[in-house]
Amino acid sequence: MSQSELLVDRENLVARGNLPRHVAIIMDGNGRWATRRGLPRIAGHHAGRRSVREVVEGCGELGIECLTLFTFSSENWSRPSAEVSALMRFLRQVLLEEVQELADNNVRLETIGRRGDLPRQVRRELEKTMTRLAGNTGLRLVLALSYGGRSELVDCCRDLAREVRDGTLDPEKIDEALVERHLYTAGIPNPDLLIRTSGEMRLSNFLLWQLAYAEIYVTDTLWPDFRKGDLFRAISEYQNRDRRFGRIE
Repeated sequence: MSQSELLVDRENLVARGNLPRHVAIIMDGNGRWATRRGLPRIAGHHAGRRSVREVVEGCGELGIECLTLFTFSSENWSRPSAEVSALMRFLRQVLLEEVQELADNNVRLETIGRRGDLPRQVRRELEKTMTRLAGNTGLRLVLALSYGGRSELVDCCRDLAREVRDGTLDPEKIDEALVERHLYTAGIPNPDLLIRTSGEMRLSNFLLWQLAYAEIYVTDTLWPDFRKGDLFRAISEYQNRDRRFGRIE
């Protein structure tokens, strides 16, 4: 898609309104993209870096408030140790090399998940990057790292149980709003639109509570081939959906 076509699409999306506040993406297909080309799996992750740039840029151009990327799941730790190590090195490299562009584009960086599971050098770089970008007022870019939806709910239950045990919380006062304040995503609006690449029809333990009423868009495009035009098509379809949240129009 040419730059002029992208500009027209962007202007049309903004003019229609009803843009999602929060877009979440399961970035799937890096390994398959590499395997089909006879390359090591890590090459697919490197190729997917351009896709991340494009969706960050596209969301910023549309004025979307929040973008969450499923970057590394709690289940990914079970992959071969060489691949996990390569992914951690790659994550640190991306943080080092992309921080200036994120700063130039007024992007804030946040994370959700069990960050303590990450290698010390990666945690250190994450903290430096988040601190540098903390004053920005544009897109909130949230990386789900060592993240699992079930783990999140377990951690939430533990926090609530501790408060009940300590006598600071009446169990009868626990409601949905209180649960949400104890999730990793506290203070972040629930996603309006979930995009999954590579054609797979599952949530893969991603934002199980938060996606209750999200619109889901699945594309056969593998993540390294996903571009700004693909993002705009997903959002255009979202704008055509009728979100009733269980009500009748």
